[in-house]
Amino acid sequence: MYIVRQPQNFNAVWMEAFNSGKVANLLDLYEEDALLADQGKVARGKLEIEKLLTELLAIPGSMKGGNNFCLQHDRIALLRADWQLVAPDGLVIASGSTAEIIRQQPDGRWLYVIDHAAGASLPSLLENAG
Repeated sequence: MYIVRQPQNFNAVWMEAFNSGKVANLLDLYEEDALLADQGKVARGKLEIEKLLTELLAIPGSMKGGNNFCLQHDRIALLRADWQLVAPDGLVIASGSTAEIIRQQPDGRWLYVIDHAAGASLPSLLENAG
């Protein structure tokens, strides 16, 4: 089981869990009713999240990166992580920056409430504004 005790360590632990290749290790990092947005899909709850994460784990490669920032207020933290999915031959398959909200649980662990895998790397709405 992967456990996060300090919110600034969340994404390093998530990437370790991803690189384990086991979806159960990733699911340990989500609240029961969490949201995951990835590849244009939104999953709510661990059952739906498991499906998206299983698709992601089917891509051969490993995850690299870490927190860009962590802003904590009491038992809630806002995170941004920069990440790369790297193929076994070293080619970067995908990359992006997340937008995430995590919450401290009564037992001290931190878990996802909202995980938007590319939320901080979406194009600006102002880029094409007239």
